[in-house]
Amino acid sequence: MARITIIDYGAGNLASLRNAFEFLDIPVEITSEIDHIRSADKLLLPGVGAFAPAIRRLEERGIASTIQQKVYEGTPLLGICLGMQLLFTTSYEQGEWSGLDLIPGEVTKFTGGKKVPHMGWNKLDIRKPDGILKGIAEPAFVYFVHSYYCVPSEPEVITATSEYGTSFCATVRKDNIWGAQFHPEKSQDVGLQILKNFATQE
Repeated sequence: MARITIIDYGAGNLASLRNAFEFLDIPVEITSEIDHIRSADKLLLPGVGAFAPAIRRLEERGIASTIQQKVYEGTPLLGICLGMQLLFTTSYEQGEWSGLDLIPGEVTKFTGGKKVPHMGWNKLDIRKPDGILKGIAEPAFVYFVHSYYCVPSEPEVITATSEYGTSFCATVRKDNIWGAQFHPEKSQDVGLQILKNFATQE
């Protein structure tokens, strides 16, 4: 099985992710070293917090361009929560910020009177049961913590949605890129299956 390299840039839920993969007996490496990221078989971009400081850290450390190059070379990449949002073109969190632009689209805030952040368990509405969603039986509930959500320019990349005042993008897939707006590492059996699917995805 290919080793998964979890990118440490100071904004990720690293301990929980490591524990989840250890429970699955899947080897992972947590690193901020560019050489290690360049040699990775698979990349996982976690994320907790705000978009602006996260993208700044990725750019200042040379990690952003390394991720982009790896994706262009065909390396599988999974973005989780803020890590998924960073994959998009633009975020409107506290201003306007450019993301990694690996998936065309924008990141926008929940509106309509619902309390933010959206926090807790929500049902996935699976559109395309392949990739990281393979074998996930509905109804499937996962754990969210976010105030912003992704709006892809290409709706066909959306593989699952969820509802919070509006239907929003919960998972995406574009070629060798996957994203999950929720936290698989906090989503019990469903989340563990998603992480296992990514680890075994060809």
